[in-house]
Amino acid sequence: MRKIPSNGNLKMTKVAYPLGLLVSLFIYVAYIKWHWASATQAFFSITEVATGARRGQQARTALGTAARGHEVFYGIMFDAGSTGTRVHVFQFTRQPRGTPTLTHETFKALKPGLSAYADDVEKSTPGIQELLDVAKQDIPFDFWKATPLVLKATAGLRLLPGEKAQKLLEKVKEVFKASPFLVGDDCVSIMNGTDEGVSAWITINFLTGSLETPGRSSVGMLDLGGGSTQITFLPRVEGTLHTSPPGHLTSLQMFNRTYKLYSYSYLGLGLMSARLAILGGVEGTPAADGKELVSPCLSPSFKGEWEHAEITYRISGQKAAVNLHELCASRVSEILRNQVHRVAEVKDVDFYAFSYYYDLAANVGLIDAEKGGSLIVGDFEIAAKYVCRTVETQPQSSPFLCMDLTYVSLLLREFGFPGNKVLKLTRKIDNVETSWALGAAFHYIDSLNSRKSRAS
Repeated sequence: MRKIPSNGNLKMTKVAYPLGLLVSLFIYVAYIKWHWASATQAFFSITEVATGARRGQQARTALGTAARGHEVFYGIMFDAGSTGTRVHVFQFTRQPRGTPTLTHETFKALKPGLSAYADDVEKSTPGIQELLDVAKQDIPFDFWKATPLVLKATAGLRLLPGEKAQKLLEKVKEVFKASPFLVGDDCVSIMNGTDEGVSAWITINFLTGSLETPGRSSVGMLDLGGGSTQITFLPRVEGTLHTSPPGHLTSLQMFNRTYKLYSYSYLGLGLMSARLAILGGVEGTPAADGKELVSPCLSPSFKGEWEHAEITYRISGQKAAVNLHELCASRVSEILRNQVHRVAEVKDVDFYAFSYYYDLAANVGLIDAEKGGSLIVGDFEIAAKYVCRTVETQPQSSPFLCMDLTYVSLLLREFGFPGNKVLKLTRKIDNVETSWALGAAFHYIDSLNSRKSRAS
């Protein structure tokens, strides 16, 4: 007999079929959605890679007239100082009709200074070539022919006999002419002190933004090198313009503006030259018969040798010196007497100070050695008195520290700075060296562009 299915099994069959169909449909839809998501993600990944590649290509081709309308250009400045030669490679960007912006700096220094090769100029070539190679590595090949290459020498060469200095410069020019960079007839020169001060003033005001904003108060500049020292600021008081001695005022043209600056360089009052004068020596001349130079600014028990401008001097402290700072200050005052023009207006101008001002302040803990900082002029005198008083009992990093601090404290007073005047000491602003090199490169490029504009 045939078995007849029950009603319960029939109901299960009717329910299971549509349920299975629904599950299958759900799985199918889920699969389609997953596949679409994967494809979409892959599409966007590929698009992102392609876009990145295009951006990279734009970055490489954006060196001339960059994307977003920025023009990019370079400048190379060699700083031939008394103690070393340094190369600065600057990269600038500029919007149309805008003020250029420094976007990168590469820096390298070599010792000794060019003046060390005065008697054998051929020996200067390897060092110059090594620094040129730094520029080649830093600047894209396509920009070499358009990038100006300049060397400016400072006090080290100014103190050399004219013929020796000229032979050195001719050798450097010969090396420069063989390079792939833009080299003009004025590519190598000895800066006069005023140009050095003005260039440093341009640097500090460029980096602080004062040159970009007409009417914004500019800042003054104090630089203390080995052979010379400079002071430069923009006078706001008519009396300063009327009472300044001849040669202390100079005009500067930049960004189609003319600045009437107070700027002067004191050759022979740089820290190393001042040391020699305080010791009783003569620049460029060995002591007669190897005579020992005696100074009240050195510890009474000190005896040693000191080399300056390729000459070695025997030096010692003055015996039975009781108040070292007082005796030293008296000697320094003799050296500075009637050597420096005092300007009343400097007390009202914000000043930045660098080079040996910075090094000395960092050496005795007046500022942070890495970050710099601010101090008042009187801090140098306080430090000088302490170091001079303790020179016999506390070993110092340099036997000249009492002398150097005393010299700097009195030099600043001679300039007209009161003891409570705040100075800002820095090596870098926005990670850029606060030397004259940037200002000199910037001014040179600006002059080239002006000449091109007039010619066209």
